[in-house]
Amino acid sequence: MNYTVGTLDATTWDAFAELVERNNGIFGGCWCIGYHPECRQRGISYRDVKHERVLDDRAHAALVFDTDGRAQGWAQWGDPQELPGIKHSRAYGQEPPPLPDWRITCIYVDPKHRGQGIARLALEEALRQIAGRGGGLVEAIPEATAGRVAPGRFLFSGTVELFEDLGFARRRQVGKHAWIVSRRLEPAA
Repeated sequence: MNYTVGTLDATTWDAFAELVERNNGIFGGCWCIGYHPECRQRGISYRDVKHERVLDDRAHAALVFDTDGRAQGWAQWGDPQELPGIKHSRAYGQEPPPLPDWRITCIYVDPKHRGQGIARLALEEALRQIAGRGGGLVEAIPEATAGRVAPGRFLFSGTVELFEDLGFARRRQVGKHAWIVSRRLEPAA
């Protein structure tokens, strides 16, 4: 299948929202705000918070669309103020790496479309979007999968191997299979 990529913004919100709703809010209703400051606040609508952030240019993602224009995956990215949440925060904080300019926190693919290269397309597009905003140090905390079978629900931040394919280097292990990876990205010309 052929896919196209785009940016999460007001014009693509409906496609993003349809993907999230089609998948039960993602992980039981996260709406991909798990790394935003509002995460775990009581009495808020995660959908409304995400929508407001998108409209205010305070939530960023690369979207992957199928030939029918339906979103089938994304890679969320943003600066540390936008995405202050850290996976494996206790281990991360013991020896914090240099503060990155950008973080890539979530990569999600609709289960019916996994194994078709959507995660790679989303991550490549996220890196293009980051380069378009000036580039800099990009950080993520994906899971290493070489030599093991990893359930998809644990790979919401991508795989170390995918990041390494795209020029990231392992910096430090922070979980049984989780690694801080980073890459310096040049600004787009």
